[in-house]
Amino acid sequence: MIKYFDFETEIEKIDETISKLNDSPNTNSQKIEKLKNEKKQLFVKIYSKLNPWQKVQVSRHSERPHTLDYVNSIFKDIIYLHGDKKYSDDSAIIGGLAKIENESVIFLGTEKGNSMESRMKHNFGMAKPEGYRKAQRLLLLAEKFNIPVITFVDTAGAFPGKDAEERGQSESIASSIMVFLKVKTPTISIIIGEGGSGGAIGIATSDKVLMLEHSTYSVISPEGCASILWRSTNFSQEAANTLKLTSDDCKKFNIVDEIIPEIPGGAHRYPEDQANKLKIIVMRYLKELKNISTESLVQNRKLKYINITSNI
Repeated sequence: MIKYFDFETEIEKIDETISKLNDSPNTNSQKIEKLKNEKKQLFVKIYSKLNPWQKVQVSRHSERPHTLDYVNSIFKDIIYLHGDKKYSDDSAIIGGLAKIENESVIFLGTEKGNSMESRMKHNFGMAKPEGYRKAQRLLLLAEKFNIPVITFVDTAGAFPGKDAEERGQSESIASSIMVFLKVKTPTISIIIGEGGSGGAIGIATSDKVLMLEHSTYSVISPEGCASILWRSTNFSQEAANTLKLTSDDCKKFNIVDEIIPEIPGGAHRYPEDQANKLKIIVMRYLKELKNISTESLVQNRKLKYINITSNI
């Protein structure tokens, strides 16, 4: 049973009514169809007017597709690669080789997990230094064989634990950003859920950055911001309004290149349809970037990130 938000009470009532009608021995198909159409219209109305805090909620929905969901839907001939070859394998960042249509790519992404067991395995998508060093290893592998890189971003941020700091968390993120800036192969990043702080930027400093409509991308979580500014997480909604974390805000500041529309009701309700839509857009950008020389690609990428600060 899908989880409803507090702004979806009308949708929930319609679903309950449809469920009762379906269970009734005298099913009224016309009434059910009418209710389904009413529900579609409500989705369009509600999801076209979400405020920043509501978008934060949607981006964190427990059934929202994660990196593994998109990888399995979009790619074929998947071969996972593991470890940073220095310390260990970090399951918070997954990566490997795959094909999209007939195009070979290397994929990377933060994976949150979708059950308590898998969330603990993937550390809730919060990567440690070895995760970012694994990302760097795969980037250099992609450069060696001239393979495009596609990354999926969905993390509240890098892991802030003592052990991660002792192993050089800040350095690993900074080095990852540097490798992304310098790598001589096309790169595409997609913000599919939460894009939190340096943990997100560490695998999102790409030629093209795409963002799902109801995802978020910010320097800190609303709760973290509220804790600093108001000394209380009770002001998280106010923080969300201030942070300019929505896809519209990020597009306005040229932080992302394109917003990928979500089907009204959110990607969590239509994961396969959303994956198909994402695949079409990714293929378009892959073809575009392949026509740019390596020298121009790297130069354009550096200028892109230098110029972002002047637009904020």
